[in-house]
Amino acid sequence: MKFKAEIDVMPLDALLDPQGKAVSNSMKTIGLPEIDGVRIGRHVRLFIEANSQEIAEQKVEEACKKLLSNQIMESYTFTITPA
Repeated sequence: MKFKAEIDVMPLDALLDPQGKAVSNSMKTIGLPEIDGVRIGRHVRLFIEANSQEIAEQKVEEACKKLLSNQIMESYTFTITPA
C-alpha cells in the first residue's frame, strides 16, 4: 500500500527563532500589530510504500529522527493517510 505523510518540523519553543522574530516585528510595520509570536518551520510531504499504516508510521518516525529534524533544536509532528 502507498501512504502519504505530512510532516511539520518546528524550532523548539525554548529556542530563539530569528526568522519568526523578524516576521513578528514586520507585522507591526504592515499594520497587523495583533499578530505576534510567529514561529517558522518546515513542511515535508513524502510517500511511503508499506504493508500497513503502522509500518509506514515507523518509517516516517525513523526518517524524522535520523534526517528530517535536529532533535536538539526542533520538534516534529506528522500525519499519515492512504495515498
